Amino acid sequence: MGICCCLLFLLLGCATTKDVKILDEEIGKLQQQVTQLRKEKEALKEELSQQTVENQKLKSDLLLRLESLQSDVRTLSVGVEEYKEFLKRPTKEIDRMREDLEFRLKLLDDKSKTNEERLKELEVRLKGLETKEPKVSESTPKPIETETPGEWKGISPGAGDLYKDAYETLQKGNIEGARRKFEAFLKQYPNTELSDNAQFWIGETYYLKKDFEKAILEYEKAIAKYPEGDKIPSALFKQALAFLELGDKTNARNLLKRVVEKYPNTDQAEMAKKKLGTIK
Repeated sequence: MGICCCLLFLLLGCATTKDVKILDEEIGKLQQQVTQLRKEKEALKEELSQQTVENQKLKSDLLLRLESLQSDVRTLSVGVEEYKEFLKRPTKEIDRMREDLEFRLKLLDDKSKTNEERLKELEVRLKGLETKEPKVSESTPKPIETETPGEWKGISPGAGDLYKDAYETLQKGNIEGARRKFEAFLKQYPNTELSDNAQFWIGETYYLKKDFEKAILEYEKAIAKYPEGDKIPSALFKQALAFLELGDKTNARNLLKRVVEKYPNTDQAEMAKKKLGTIK
């Protein structure tokens, strides 16, 4: 309004120098307002642009979530259809599958119980070894058993050569070397007809070194891993002798009786009978 009045004065020819100055000031203020409005306009445009970008991002995110949800729905639908198809199967087939599963679970449970019983039996045998000082006799351990090449039939040449080398090393008195070779044999041939023999000889190496606790554990491996092996009577008998060396007559007596009862027609059963007669 002030600017209009000033212009009117100028047009009428009545404006003074002072009026011109006032007019300039008013024009300057007006320019500042225009500049400010332009800035506000640019800021508003930028804000609108940012909102547009954010809206696009939000839209994209919603589309991705929708697609993921649709995929989950499709997967669930397929699962439901498969379940419906399964329900359509004859009841007898489902019962057969259930019986088969129950049978396998029972076998697994029985095997687990057998292993637990073996562990408990071994723990009972070794009970007291941790609480009392071992009574190791001063006598030299009994000589190891012997084998003949005729007993090694039916085994592959490679395995036979490796086993023969380990056995001959033991016969020569190199106990540590023989143990390493028998362990190498078992690592390469864990399930041959001579694997139980190799495990037994590992026990013997510890027995010859008078490490009777270790010997008992290694003999037990031969018993547990190869229950049908022909070294079971020998392993049980030597376990009994190892317990005697440790002063545990109870476990020694039980093992000797087990040899006599379960393997009555073996040389070990005869030796066990004689040994039982000497335990008081």
